[in-house]
Amino acid sequence: MTNKILRLRDVMQIVGVGKTSIYQWMKLGSFPRQVRLGSRAIGWHAQEIEAWLVARKQVGVD
Repeated sequence: MTNKILRLRDVMQIVGVGKTSIYQWMKLGSFPRQVRLGSRAIGWHAQEIEAWLVARKQVGVD
């Protein structure tokens, strides 16, 4: 993935979980934090999501 910004819908599709799980993981510090794109828009850096997926795979968590 390139250094682009992914919106919540894209992140949910890539990770395979819903919004509630993503926000719970962020609260626990085990998921990349979102970045503010505007007053009502957020996103995630694609590279951080990719790194998170690779780390989970290395640990054996699916």
